[in-house]
Amino acid sequence: MKETALVIMAAGIGSRYGAGIKQLAKVGPGGEIIMDYSIHDALEAGFNKVIFIIRKDIEEEFREVIGSRIEKVAKVAYAYQDLQDLPEGYSLPEGRTKPWGTAQAVLAARDLIDCPFIVINADDFYGADGFRKVHDYLVNDMKEQGDKLDLCMAGFILGNTLSENGTVARGVCKVDEDENLISVTETYEVGKKDGVVTGKAGGKDVTLSEEDVVSMNMWGLPASIIKVLKDRFPAFLDQVQEGDLKAEYLLPMVIDDLVKEGKATVRVLPTHDRWYGMTYQEDRAHVEEAIRDMIRRGIYKEKLFG
Repeated sequence: MKETALVIMAAGIGSRYGAGIKQLAKVGPGGEIIMDYSIHDALEAGFNKVIFIIRKDIEEEFREVIGSRIEKVAKVAYAYQDLQDLPEGYSLPEGRTKPWGTAQAVLAARDLIDCPFIVINADDFYGADGFRKVHDYLVNDMKEQGDKLDLCMAGFILGNTLSENGTVARGVCKVDEDENLISVTETYEVGKKDGVVTGKAGGKDVTLSEEDVVSMNMWGLPASIIKVLKDRFPAFLDQVQEGDLKAEYLLPMVIDDLVKEGKATVRVLPTHDRWYGMTYQEDRAHVEEAIRDMIRRGIYKEKLFG
């Protein structure tokens, strides 16, 4: 079987979630965390290696809560996202404490990624459908196109990805009739009020449709994307304005640029699974109830890896 990897970005600070490390919050009846369900669904889909991207300061707790268990059911490796992990000739701006973003997170695993992979957020519950569709694309449909990258993503329905407890950030996608990505726009403060979904993109207020396709950072990528991310990182750093301590090198932004430059195609694989997340402390009870319901309906076992 073709080797494929699951790459989980788990280095986020989780400032909006409050006290504790949100990626390690227990939501299942057997003490399972959201990552357990993602790993279960990925392994069921056919992925055969797990790469965790974490911060060095949470390594001990991370390994204790999840790593030691997952090592019993899958090959596991660790990469460490570090603010100081910058290209030669660049240094950390004074006062910078915010991580550099999802593209730099994937770069942290550059020495471990040697096969097609799916990359996801640690604190998002995606459902099994996206994992199956991305895995099938990586194994059966992804093509070598010379210098042009062949990528894919799970396309979620915006209305299925909103939080009842506050606003969220989403990559709002434009998709052509052949289900190829035209563009993805990072949109912030996305929320629903009085039946209307709004957000902010490019510093402007925007009105969205609940039927819009959005990226949830569930991308199917070839190993060759690593060189692209590495090559483009200096240009990103060069355009960060002095004093801007929050600019992020984001995977959707890089992919959007590649598509617009004609250097990549991205097949959007539609999924109608509902997203559940832990953006806010109040989200936890909602996630716990959703998982209990899926267990009652036979989607998951009560003891996930038992």
